[in-house]
Amino acid sequence: MKSVSTPFNSGFHRFAVFTACATFILIIAGALVTSNDAGLSVPDWPTSYGHVLRLPPWIGGIRYEHSHRMIAGFTILLTVAIALWTWLADRRRWMKTLALGALGTIVAQAVLGGMTVRHFLPPAISTAHAAVAQTFFCIAVAIAVFTGQQWVEEVPKILADDRRPSLLTLCWLSILIEYAQLILGAMFRHHGMPWWPHVLNAIVVALILTWTGIRAILRFPRADAIRKPAVGLLFLLVIQLCLGFAAFLTRVIWGADAPQPETPMVLSTVAHVAVGALLLATTAVLTLQVWRHVPAAQKQESVAVEGKPATA
Repeated sequence: MKSVSTPFNSGFHRFAVFTACATFILIIAGALVTSNDAGLSVPDWPTSYGHVLRLPPWIGGIRYEHSHRMIAGFTILLTVAIALWTWLADRRRWMKTLALGALGTIVAQAVLGGMTVRHFLPPAISTAHAAVAQTFFCIAVAIAVFTGQQWVEEVPKILADDRRPSLLTLCWLSILIEYAQLILGAMFRHHGMPWWPHVLNAIVVALILTWTGIRAILRFPRADAIRKPAVGLLFLLVIQLCLGFAAFLTRVIWGADAPQPETPMVLSTVAHVAVGALLLATTAVLTLQVWRHVPAAQKQESVAVEGKPATA
């Protein structure tokens, strides 16, 4: 991947960052729908009480469900704009493919959202809806990174990683275990399984992410592109564990017999979902930076071994 194949476009980058922020707000809105048991407050889809543009009564769970749909529609428009802008302004072929992938992902997300309503919130489809939402958020964050000035204009630093397992392997393992945790948590929230698999897997997630973050910081302390997301990963992990404990107390221990969701449970659960999305996206950014810097160095070293000059 050559970062100099397209000129830096500050307007395009700012728009990509805005799209990623809108996606994060969309995830929070979706978490509010689930946490307030408002998933069927609007019983039809893609219309709302038979209308496309007319607002339904702004009461009860309808506020959460219809707000979620409105933000989703706005995010789809932003993604269409990102796809068109990429095809018109970005010379990198893989970026065009990524932009189309983003568009396809958010369309799939919308369809899954409609299926949850039409099939009365089945756990499997609702869980897929949650997983695809965070996948799209990671893609939106990746596009923001790829359009940034540092990625476009700066030459990657020469780094080497001789540890086993490699940092890149740990990053991919971190993403895999976070996705497993995401699915287990979504299944629990949508009443598809008990709470204990999610809680037990949280221990595994904490260990692997701590290993990954500390390895990145100790191995590459002067590489800002790797060190900064690694520090962010560890910081978010601590917050996420605290929020997970709070969500467990308010939902499982104190709120198990509550007739309706109470405010502490809603706040802790929504915050837990939001920080979980940030944690996954940060891990994805760390993975991208390690993939960009370390393999490039290893390739140059192999060329030098063969007796050819290694150039940046």
